Amino acid sequence: MKINEFFDQTIDDKLPFDVVDDMCVFMRNDPMFYRKSFFPAIKRMQDCSSTKEKYVPEAELGPMVDKATSLYCSKFDINKRPNELLTKEERSSIIKKIHAEEMNQIKKGEYK
Repeated sequence: MKINEFFDQTIDDKLPFDVVDDMCVFMRNDPMFYRKSFFPAIKRMQDCSSTKEKYVPEAELGPMVDKATSLYCSKFDINKRPNELLTKEERSSIIKKIHAEEMNQIKKGEYK
């Protein structure tokens, strides 16, 4: 028997905000995460861009997003496991968003 059968209502565990946007803001604004994970990943993106080395956003930014997801869940006491917080599409969306925004900043010369 499921718990919602006791109370005759479904349990809505959706977050009341856009997790993709919130995760992106979190990664940029958490000082320790930014210093230890985000900035080094963006610096690698910049280095690859300047040397014309192949850069695969999923492979390069994916581990950073996974680490951020774990930290995000624990820091904000999210009632989900890190592997349940994001769908594959949301994770991919975060990676694409960060890559596009940061490549734009790199092209403008923001990380010199």
